[in-house]
Amino acid sequence: MQEHDMSWVRTEMTLAQPAPPGERGAYAWVRKNLVASVGDTILTILGIAIVAWILPQVINWAFINAQWTGPDRTVCATVSQGGIQPDGWTGACWAFVNAKFGQFMFGTYHIEERWRPILVAVLFVVLLVPMLIPRVPRKGLNAILLFLVLPVVAHFLLVGGVFGLPHVETSRWGGLLVTLSLSFVGMAVSLPLGIALALGRRSQMPIVKWLCVVFIETVRGIPLITVLFFASVMLPLFLPEGVTFDKYLRALIGVSLFAAAYMAEVVRGGLQAIPKGQYEGADSLGLGYWQKMGLIVLPQALKLVIPGIVNTFIGMFKDTSLVLIISMFDLLGVVKQNFSDPNWATPQTPKSGLIFAAFVFWLFCFGMSRYSMYTERRLDTGYKR
Repeated sequence: MQEHDMSWVRTEMTLAQPAPPGERGAYAWVRKNLVASVGDTILTILGIAIVAWILPQVINWAFINAQWTGPDRTVCATVSQGGIQPDGWTGACWAFVNAKFGQFMFGTYHIEERWRPILVAVLFVVLLVPMLIPRVPRKGLNAILLFLVLPVVAHFLLVGGVFGLPHVETSRWGGLLVTLSLSFVGMAVSLPLGIALALGRRSQMPIVKWLCVVFIETVRGIPLITVLFFASVMLPLFLPEGVTFDKYLRALIGVSLFAAAYMAEVVRGGLQAIPKGQYEGADSLGLGYWQKMGLIVLPQALKLVIPGIVNTFIGMFKDTSLVLIISMFDLLGVVKQNFSDPNWATPQTPKSGLIFAAFVFWLFCFGMSRYSMYTERRLDTGYKR
């Protein structure tokens, strides 16, 4: 009887079978995601109706009736029937964006010296792309060049005054140049500083813990505008006579410290999510504090809080527009500043400029978001490249 029963025991795995035809393809996706229930079907129809109503108007305004080139406002104030009718024009004035594009990118940086920020941007891309591709080797060297060498090279290139390069005051910087430089340096500084603050807040040493708690709670309790105002206006009052800091450097320090306080809480959440057994296992192996944190705890904690880290980066990237409060002009500030140019004063000029700025901000934020999602999938347990 036992031999008869054993004859039905499977000795090898069954080969994987393809999914039923009804569960694959576009039809299956539509049925599952768009019309799975009566409520889903109603919402799908409503969404399609809204898109069908809005999309033609957007296309008509942004592309069909838009003016792409021209010397001044007359190209955006002239309708197809002829005559100057600013109130009757219904298309985007991309000619304004085209004419002011150099200022939107570099501010009032000397035109003959704009090759310098362009060179810095090229170097940044050349070093960033290999850093983002997992299979490219020598990540350590790449990180040193990107986060340590490039900022020094960029400083000498952008500011000048050495190697025969004319000096360009940071007061002439503006546009996307300010937005990206503040964001990149802020990200590069806030992450390690935030990790240090998070570790300090969990420290067993009372003085270190107290200092970190006071800094984090103080900075998180005030708006960024206040931090920038203090760094720009109040800080010089506490310095010795004759000692001063460049306004751009003050903004850089303020943004970095502000982001570091929020980053510290994000990292602390990841540290608290690590099971106690991981700490005990590291201790049982005889690892010291920094070995335990660097090799065991932090890699797991940072993987858990990737969405929070990227969210802080995105918020900081957008908050750079607040430097307008200290008379610095990032991308949004330069765009708004050019609205007062009488040569481009039309009803469509502000809309066109603001939509251009919004698209640039969205492009960078969306890119960071998508790459963070890719990193999450890659670092997820069981993920295979």
